[in-house]
Amino acid sequence: MPSPRTPPTAALRQARRAWNLLHVDSPRARRLAEVAIAAAQRSGDAGAEGWGRITLGYHLLYFGTVADATRELKRALRCFAQGEDRAGHLLASAALSRAMWREGRVREALAAVLPLRDEGVRVLRHDQRGVLLNTIAGCYSALGDSSQAFAHMFEALRDAGPKRGHGFDTVLHCNLSHELLQIGDYEHALQHVDQGLAGGTQLKNARLLGILLINRVLCLTELGRAGEAMPDVASVLAMPTDASGRGSIEPAFETLAIAALRAGQTALGAELVARALALGVSPLADERLERITAAGLLALAEGDATRAVATLRAGQGEAARDDVDGLSVRIRAQFFGVLSEAHEAAGDSASALAALRQWQRLHRAQTQLASRARYQAATLQTELLRLQHRLDENDARARHTERARAELAAINAQLSRKVDEVQALQAALREQAVHDPLTGLFNRRHLNDTLPTLFALGRRETQPLALVIIDLDHFKRINDVHGHAAGDRLLAAFGALLVDHGRRSDVACRYGGEEFCLLMPRTTADGARRKVQALLRRWRAMRFELDDETLEGLSFSAGVADTLLAPASPDALLKAADDELLAAKRDGRNRVGVAAMPARAHAVARREGSLQ
Repeated sequence: MPSPRTPPTAALRQARRAWNLLHVDSPRARRLAEVAIAAAQRSGDAGAEGWGRITLGYHLLYFGTVADATRELKRALRCFAQGEDRAGHLLASAALSRAMWREGRVREALAAVLPLRDEGVRVLRHDQRGVLLNTIAGCYSALGDSSQAFAHMFEALRDAGPKRGHGFDTVLHCNLSHELLQIGDYEHALQHVDQGLAGGTQLKNARLLGILLINRVLCLTELGRAGEAMPDVASVLAMPTDASGRGSIEPAFETLAIAALRAGQTALGAELVARALALGVSPLADERLERITAAGLLALAEGDATRAVATLRAGQGEAARDDVDGLSVRIRAQFFGVLSEAHEAAGDSASALAALRQWQRLHRAQTQLASRARYQAATLQTELLRLQHRLDENDARARHTERARAELAAINAQLSRKVDEVQALQAALREQAVHDPLTGLFNRRHLNDTLPTLFALGRRETQPLALVIIDLDHFKRINDVHGHAAGDRLLAAFGALLVDHGRRSDVACRYGGEEFCLLMPRTTADGARRKVQALLRRWRAMRFELDDETLEGLSFSAGVADTLLAPASPDALLKAADDELLAAKRDGRNRVGVAAMPARAHAVARREGSLQ
């Protein structure tokens, strides 16, 4: 880039503006880049031409072809070399590595981009640094190294936050969801998809929206909820696969086909399989195997088990290998799951069992990937301590020499980066571990950890512990009629209600879906019932203005139990509250039920708990 004392030219300002809009408004970014290139060529401004061409190169990587993108990026490199612009040179080199990765040359791509990391951390800022780190993460992800992929993605997300990332934070949420999919953590993947979609509402980037929706289709399909994914499939298919829509690279017809077939929509699945196979042999191993899987699943759906087995046999050799670059454990496990179904439908129990064993082996490998990723923070901490020890040794040995000072400076810089990595990843893992991102409440994992502790504490102090399970009434109807955005708004509002009107000692958790759980130390079931009834009155009084109408008079059903009435175990306490919740719903909803009261008193409590 030019010296800070040299004012940027009009062409350079326009080229930088194009770069900043790359993820925010991709069509406009391309138009501005082309205008900036023309102006830079007229004035001989190599720096401006370089930034215009790198923007165009990245745009082509997303919406065009790898060959066209590579051509533009090499031109950008020549411009940056002429203008001695290291930031531009690093980003263009990273983009060329991404192009190699798109062509299936993943190890070559990583070998090219990884040496740029240290200089990039020093030279690049905010979203630029995020772009480089995300490229490294993508290469590691394609090679199945989720630990390194997560480490680089979380660091990139820290650098490219919403206020300074020019939309790149949405890209990172998209990529994080993809990586969580690879290790089988579908619930957390859905959370990152939702965060990406929420952050992307102001972006004009059909490709990014399309990938987020495809990731949600994948999550729902893997969770056995393919039917729920069909609106997203329709939305993706409504986007043209060219520069006017979501681009031609990785259209994911095979992924959409599997979702349609799992949802029982065989005709749509057949159409999508045909579109996927018409694209020819993919250079990407995951795409190749998933297309074979989709074709085999289609044959099964059409009742031809023999054809399904024959179709899947074409991918069996590659799927069984552990050394194929770019072939993920998730795609291989999916393949063997379908192969087992096909053999079973064909009456070959022995082959079905063999395929199932392969699926089990890969599922265990996926679990190990998740475990390694979860403890990446601990690994980085160990490396941090090693670097600190090395720093101390060097300081003691040669603190008075120039050579020692230079070595110390280099180690200090490396140590500082590792501290940042540890802190960023530890913070992200802590947040992911115990909090629900939508409501801000604790999640079920935290409830499972906390309930036994509070239960034991109450028993030791001979104090009651009340537990309440709350279910929002008719919530599915709200999602169906008003959409998931409206449902999410209600869930967030109810979470805020629990926080605003709870005690500091209470533990409020999102139990799952539209269910919530309250732990109330030193509180009897009767005391908890009165507090929950007050919450019910406040909830019924709240109004929500939606685009098409006003929602009011909402209600919930709740079940209450305490350790005096269900003293056996934490599980017994949960079951007692859940039984009362089910009874409250059977009795007409909009009420609070209390466990283990005498029959007459129980009827009175139910009657008093109802708010009409």
